[in-house]
Amino acid sequence: MKQRRFITRAVAGASIAALVLTGCRGGGDDSSSEAGPGITDEACPDAVNEDNGCIYLGAISDLTKGPFAPLAVPITDAQKAFWERVNEDGGVGGYDINISEHIADAEYNPEIHNRRYQEMRGEILALAQTLGSSQTLAILDDMKADDVIGIPASWNSAWDFEDQILQSGASYCFEAMNGVDWAVENRGVEGTVMAIKYPNDYGGDAAAGAKAAAEANDLEFVEVETPTGQDNQAGAVAAVLENQPDLIVVTTGPAEMATIVGGAAQQGWQGTVVGSSPTWNPALLQSAAAPALEAMYFQAGPWGPWDTDSAGHEAMREALDGVTPNDGYTAGWVWSYPLLAAMEAAADMDGGITRENLVKAAGELEEVDYEGMLPNEAGNNAGDPSEVAWRSSVISGVDTEAMTGVTIAQELTAGPTAEGYDYTEPCFALN
Repeated sequence: MKQRRFITRAVAGASIAALVLTGCRGGGDDSSSEAGPGITDEACPDAVNEDNGCIYLGAISDLTKGPFAPLAVPITDAQKAFWERVNEDGGVGGYDINISEHIADAEYNPEIHNRRYQEMRGEILALAQTLGSSQTLAILDDMKADDVIGIPASWNSAWDFEDQILQSGASYCFEAMNGVDWAVENRGVEGTVMAIKYPNDYGGDAAAGAKAAAEANDLEFVEVETPTGQDNQAGAVAAVLENQPDLIVVTTGPAEMATIVGGAAQQGWQGTVVGSSPTWNPALLQSAAAPALEAMYFQAGPWGPWDTDSAGHEAMREALDGVTPNDGYTAGWVWSYPLLAAMEAAADMDGGITRENLVKAAGELEEVDYEGMLPNEAGNNAGDPSEVAWRSSVISGVDTEAMTGVTIAQELTAGPTAEGYDYTEPCFALN
């Protein structure tokens, strides 16, 4: 098991001790079997395998008016397609998997996220998606009390230190380190590095990585907080114009990123931009900022985009045939592999698939078959984070001919800063 430094956060109304659910579901309904909440002997609605029982998974996402809805909707649709493919292959341990019954929109709001978890916590085996770093932290104590593991739709370095969270890919922190190292080597960056970030755990984690890499490369570092909202970026643009950084590491939503880069470029700034994974959306190529993005923007990402050549990418494209390509789909698909691996391992344990066995199995995973979308060793969840945490990421550049608007400029690489980083705690000090 990992040696972890556990993170707790007090959230008003979040912890309800009477709802520690380990063996049966309250309320007198019948959506759990002897195995526990979220597992039924009855077949799933519209079951692929009518003789199988049903495992219910939850998803708490940003599906309407939050800043990541353009990514979160395809993330969720890809997860539906992933588990449908699993069901078509026979399911897991005598069960089909249902994610559709318990999908909730939290609008990228931690308080709403917490409410949505309270509504479904007795109905699910695990969370197939919990979107957002601060949002997931708002329910983490309850997840621990419930023996519920979650798949984060985020890459916070804190997840490497949490048993309840089963992450994939390099964290925002390592991603930013790799982006700075790459820009120094390939874009001639030698002056100021500016981190522009949301004032939350997502932004803080990437800024911490950018700062570490700036210091390792003897560069000046400046940090700027900016709120959500495309119309709220005048301060960030002004900071760019005042400081004239050689490199911006931006950790916002796609609309805010494009507004900042386009606005600064329009007023004469020229430099390099490395965006954290969630800052890109191919729709930005239709925006007024497109010329500036083509010239200056690069995405630091955890894996190859939609049209990458791997068995997993091919399976994803086949399962999602007919959709408009978006790397939200890619993320939703990749994130699902570790939960499948943990469920398969739990099915082989005494007692089969239960919440408790799933937590145990997740903590003992030494590799995950990502079908080539990531190396198997990227799924090592069993050792000390300082030794096993995945530190490699890709750098992609804007490519108007690519299916999702970006093409890999550097394959999976851990730069010198990430390789040498003393990783004994999360990069960003969480409150």
